[in-house]
Amino acid sequence: MIGYIPSPSSSSLSIGPLQLHFYGLIIAVAVLLAAWVMQRRWARLGGFAGTIVPIGFWAVVAGLAGARLYSVATSWHQDTNGQVVQIFEIWNGGLSIWGGVSGGVLGGWLRARRMHVPLPPLLDVVAPALPVAQAIGRWGNYFNQELFGLPSKLPWAVRITKNLAQLPPKYQPLSSTGKLLPAGTFQPTFLYESLWDLAVFGLLLLIERKVKLRRGYLFGAYAALYTFGRFWTEYLRIDPAHRYLGLRLNDWTSVGVFAVSSAVLLWKGRPKSGDELVGDELPPELLAEERARALRASTRGRPEAPGEAPDNTGAAAPAGDALAPEPALSEVAEATGPAPAGQAPAEGDAAAEDAPAEVAEPADRDAPAEVPGVAEPAAEAASAEEAPAEVPETAEPADEAASAEEAPAEVDNVAAPTVEVVEGVALTPTSPAEGDKR
Repeated sequence: MIGYIPSPSSSSLSIGPLQLHFYGLIIAVAVLLAAWVMQRRWARLGGFAGTIVPIGFWAVVAGLAGARLYSVATSWHQDTNGQVVQIFEIWNGGLSIWGGVSGGVLGGWLRARRMHVPLPPLLDVVAPALPVAQAIGRWGNYFNQELFGLPSKLPWAVRITKNLAQLPPKYQPLSSTGKLLPAGTFQPTFLYESLWDLAVFGLLLLIERKVKLRRGYLFGAYAALYTFGRFWTEYLRIDPAHRYLGLRLNDWTSVGVFAVSSAVLLWKGRPKSGDELVGDELPPELLAEERARALRASTRGRPEAPGEAPDNTGAAAPAGDALAPEPALSEVAEATGPAPAGQAPAEGDAAAEDAPAEVAEPADRDAPAEVPGVAEPAAEAASAEEAPAEVPETAEPADEAASAEEAPAEVDNVAAPTVEVVEGVALTPTSPAEGDKR
């Protein structure tokens, strides 16, 4: 039976040429889970879950930058070994929770301000999500074999094999002859803090349901609870750190944050009549904005429905597309007048009559309305079909037809059929002989 937590065999995973560090992977999982918690909580208040995505992105980027800057500023040689380029090697550790929370809140607030989302409900939403992310992220310290506590023989002590020579001499694992051993067992402070973070998550949910707090002050409860437990886990750690009056710098930071957040909760957190409470639905004006934001997100990029015409209301039609109405036949007849009997039509008017086959088309294709006192078009069409047009005696009908097919424009003695117009109604074309008789 193993009497300790074994140390990991590797701190990274190689996939071909790609090397994935467990520390970075665990941080990524922690961020994604925290974002999911925030979305669920924001939706419970009546908001649009998609609102959290841009705000969370800004918070994560600013949080990582703040976490690294704070750690480098307080532990320069330990994090960088005096080399500036190592500032960007965050997979080796060196992320401070104080800088991470401060930078994340600042970045999220800047983005929320541009989106017109107030800060207090966001603080209540993010408060339980932070300890969830911290509980997972602490296991990155396990894979890096860092941030452990005093030497221990407890059955849950963690076995450490890296950087033992950098420990203070009184904490180094030594043999009976004073030789440094290749491994030692220590208090798993990362495990203690991970468990405490989960407890903070549960306590915050309980406070939200059982305790009346003004909106936005659940974050203060998170700060007070987290720093209370962080003081004790930090006190057990033996890795190099700045010390003041016998306490590590992070111990003093925990004491200060705990005192300030507790005072703010007692002074400002108690609600008055008419105050919005933690867990209440979002105010009506914000709910309206969230619904509008959700509607825009659902219709963005949606293709038009089949048969749905695009909305061109108010758009002027192109000049070339506008078609003028065709003039009435009566207007044309009034402007030109009836053609005299036996007179050939103008060259432009006869263009449509070049084909002789079109002259004898039945008139009932476009049957006009009946006009009093005018011969029936059907009777005239019948007479036109029964009595063919007269032609000069010198030309045979077959020869004239052949000449008409070869050169229709050279026929001189045959009058083109005329169109009579009576009160705006076109009658059936008649033969020249019938026109002479009338």
